[in-house]
Amino acid sequence: MKKVIAINGSPRRNGNTAELLQQALKGAQEAGAETELVNLYSLNFKGCISCFYCKRKDKEHGTCAMRDDLSPVIERIKEADALIMGAPVYFMNLSSGMMAFIERLLFSNYIYSNEIPTVFPKALPNAFIYTMNMTEEHVKQFAIREKFAVHEGFAGKILQAETRTLYACNTTQFADYSKYESSIFDPEEKAAYRKELFPQQCAAAYELGKSLLNS
Repeated sequence: MKKVIAINGSPRRNGNTAELLQQALKGAQEAGAETELVNLYSLNFKGCISCFYCKRKDKEHGTCAMRDDLSPVIERIKEADALIMGAPVYFMNLSSGMMAFIERLLFSNYIYSNEIPTVFPKALPNAFIYTMNMTEEHVKQFAIREKFAVHEGFAGKILQAETRTLYACNTTQFADYSKYESSIFDPEEKAAYRKELFPQQCAAAYELGKSLLNS
């Protein structure tokens, strides 16, 4: 049976990112896959420490020297048939947990060699699901898609497969906006947007997960 692993890069285990990842995994299950959801913020791990062990000529390429809670996850990803990365956007960038994960997974399999650009053991279909408080207009204004295309480009190159994306914009951050300093937002507009668009985003995540195994 094929295996699909989803990485939740949000500290919220039941937030927007997690919900979309669950929908993607349901799609993968519908396609006959075994699935696993990993909550990064439940793990004790760090990002890359720039030791370059993974690039040493006398060591096994693609092996990160660090040993922590993320190490077995990376090994399971190498055995998987598809990878879905859920990334909330904090302050115009991916969450720090997701960035640390990307460093550990991708950099350790990227070799400074024209002849061997990647040592990842197989072609791994993969996708990013982004959730953010920004609207579609903000995404264009701040060139967010262009910024994240860098991560996607490296993922596609190193994992040797097409990297797909799903953007979920204008998500709600609070159940009750009156409890927080949030006068720049219109709670009613946010609620109406979520009611109309979030079900569509969930459906898109489901189809994404279902189709990844056909990549």
